[in-house]
Amino acid sequence: KMAAPTVLRQRCGRAAGLWSGLRRVPQPLSLRLRRRAHEQPRRARGAGGLLAAQCERGLFQEVFPAQSAEEQLLELLEPGRPPLTAYCGFDPTADSLHVGHLLAVMGLLHFQRAGHTVIAVVGGATARLGDPSGRERAREPLPAERVRAHARTLRAGLERLFENHRELFWAAAAGGRSLGRAVLLDNSCWLDREPLLDFLGGAGGRLRMGTLLSRQSCQARLRSPDGMSLAEFLYPALQAYDFLHLHLHHGCRVQLGGADQMGNIMSGYELVTKMTGTDVFGITVPLITNTTGDKLGKTAGNAVWLNRDKTSPFELYQFFVRQQDNIVEKYLKLFTFIPLEEIDHIMEMHAKEPEKWGPQKRLAAEVTKLVHGREGLESAKRCTKALYHSSVEALEAMSDQELQELFKQAPSAELMLEPGMNVLDLCRKANAIADGPSGYQKITRGGVSINGIRVTDPETVLILGQHILKNGVSLLRIGKKNYYIIRWLKL
Repeated sequence: KMAAPTVLRQRCGRAAGLWSGLRRVPQPLSLRLRRRAHEQPRRARGAGGLLAAQCERGLFQEVFPAQSAEEQLLELLEPGRPPLTAYCGFDPTADSLHVGHLLAVMGLLHFQRAGHTVIAVVGGATARLGDPSGRERAREPLPAERVRAHARTLRAGLERLFENHRELFWAAAAGGRSLGRAVLLDNSCWLDREPLLDFLGGAGGRLRMGTLLSRQSCQARLRSPDGMSLAEFLYPALQAYDFLHLHLHHGCRVQLGGADQMGNIMSGYELVTKMTGTDVFGITVPLITNTTGDKLGKTAGNAVWLNRDKTSPFELYQFFVRQQDNIVEKYLKLFTFIPLEEIDHIMEMHAKEPEKWGPQKRLAAEVTKLVHGREGLESAKRCTKALYHSSVEALEAMSDQELQELFKQAPSAELMLEPGMNVLDLCRKANAIADGPSGYQKITRGGVSINGIRVTDPETVLILGQHILKNGVSLLRIGKKNYYIIRWLKL
């Protein structure tokens, strides 16, 4: 996957152990960092520096280049040193970030919490080419206007994440420490102004074809029937130029990215070091996969989005609350700021009371609060109580937006309450049951509930406060999964 063996040796996590068995290969940097963190007293965990702490959590998967990272980066990231600048890029190929992007954002937030400056770069220019990494065929080209629209929503999403972190996660834990600066940029601001010949004669002259061609993803595409376009081939060069521009204009020395971005990050490292002579560094974070090992994302069609209009707070909450025991501890370390000793305690309690799903609920709450804020978390909890616990109080507190999010496929109807209107009348006016004896029997056999309460008498007259909630809504359910939202007019 990577051209230089010295990079492979820097894997953080379980994979690093494979390299320690080769006598000619030095002990991986990640293992030394993890051992250094573990050797400290429990109360001092994290005091070994940002790099060691995040390798121990499993967030920083690979750190390179090996020698300069060990000799310089560890020292540069020690508490009390001047702040560094780190960046990560996000291409606006869709109008929302998803859970697969969240670990890269977490990496930036951990840098910021350590007092460093972080830059989130929206790829308004690079998105028009399309990143070929890990793809069997070229992306469908996006019109410039759509890319600009996507870039606007991505910036808003990133701003929301940084703001929620500052307000809800930093103030209480700061202890007088200063939070580093967060900057949002769009690479169209410099790439759109870069003349083609200047780019090719400058950056293009420093990047080696052998390195670009040697990458596994590039070779696989070149052997495929569809081949690889020049635009895709040059994508790593443009991303490398981002690193160079940010280094020259913002002093950036660290690039973060997903594990599938290693080749692109390597190109940036190569370009910056050759053109400036300065040591810079790359750090990758793990890829999030489903139970079958497929990467979560837009291309795979299994993305869990971070924008509310694509994935509601309730759906995001449920995604994390449903994580199995064998993954939840890992996710607590990756997706939250909970101290490691507290995570250990949470898992110990879970071993004693697994039926309470304590780690899953804590994980879901922390992530939902970061993504959607305190109100979003409360919304997710209301929807959970309404759907799974038949809570009338939760239903009454739900907004129209929450009802639509919770029951996306549910038909809705607006009805007038007539004197003596009963359950059978309601079901028929909502077109929820068939006319005739079969619909009547559906009710008598217990197949109908209103606001979570089963009704078996079709002649039961509708009562305000019971069948019709204070917010003027009734939630009608036919069978196990067929919901109907009834809004009452002029109550």
